[in-house]
Amino acid sequence: MKKYAVAALLLIVSVVTIPAVPACISGRPEAAPDDKVQLREYVFSSDADSRETDFSSEPYRVLDTISGEVIDVPIREYVIGAVCAEMPASFGEEALKAQAVAAHTYAERRRLSERSSPTAELRGADFSNDTAVYQGFFTKERAKECFGEKFDENYEKISAATDEVLPYIITHDEAPIIAAFHSMSPGFTESAENVWGAPVDYLVEVDSRYDLTAPHFREKKDYSHEDLRTALGSAFPGIVLGDDIKKWIEVLNVSDSGTVLTASVGDMTVTGGELRDALGLRSASFEYSADSSGATITTKGFGHGVGMSQYGANAMASEGKNWREILEHYYPGCNISKTKLTN
Repeated sequence: MKKYAVAALLLIVSVVTIPAVPACISGRPEAAPDDKVQLREYVFSSDADSRETDFSSEPYRVLDTISGEVIDVPIREYVIGAVCAEMPASFGEEALKAQAVAAHTYAERRRLSERSSPTAELRGADFSNDTAVYQGFFTKERAKECFGEKFDENYEKISAATDEVLPYIITHDEAPIIAAFHSMSPGFTESAENVWGAPVDYLVEVDSRYDLTAPHFREKKDYSHEDLRTALGSAFPGIVLGDDIKKWIEVLNVSDSGTVLTASVGDMTVTGGELRDALGLRSASFEYSADSSGATITTKGFGHGVGMSQYGANAMASEGKNWREILEHYYPGCNISKTKLTN
């Protein structure tokens, strides 16, 4: 198996997922209230065409950040739990299958990365259950809490979707890809280079205008003078804003996908991502306006915009596209590999 590119390895931990996540995770926003969820060479078309690749069938080792214990989670149980945590159960079956393959791919890449270069804080685990750092994962008990009376229906649906695609992962140059995904794009997905500063062959701009009709695609956030000044001063120490709130934020450069690349904030120049983090915006695709009463920032989409759009995947599924076609669209130039699951 070919070695990963250094830049790609640096990206893997913190940038893979900005999902449509379950609302029962404290602090996460809601995008699909009805489901209690917030929200390559080519992809082969049949089992016979899928490449076979050797990967371990051993359980994933997950660090429980509360107890400090490293627990073994069977592959099937982990992938089901990841889909439960990362995508609304109300989404179409083909979208759920695509999410399952992406989740499995993420976990395999993490495992290989830890074998190559262990992270001391993980204590021998492949990843932890800290959703601020790693892909989300629900135990069956946690899924019961989140799904409530719809648990049996939702868990069965997600399990069935996962079982159909469990042997498969997405690969590029014979290695599991960085299976980045997000809730919804601003109409086109973004390149890894624009968001994280390092190009990745298959994480490039693709058409995702399906997202234009997603719930909460466009959202406004209002600020008083005092609140905006406080937020910007806290995020960018030493900043000088001046008296005219209209000039506090000015967009300088925007990507073809609509992501703000750079903006002036007072006397500083920052990236759109930094400004998004500073103000807790849904995305870095935004417009700024202000008057004597305060300021308004209007965002489009939700998440970093790289890789698979979950709402886009669901829209494709509703149009009859299958999981392979969804993954081919959002990860161009990649392959679907069928794992042999060797010990």
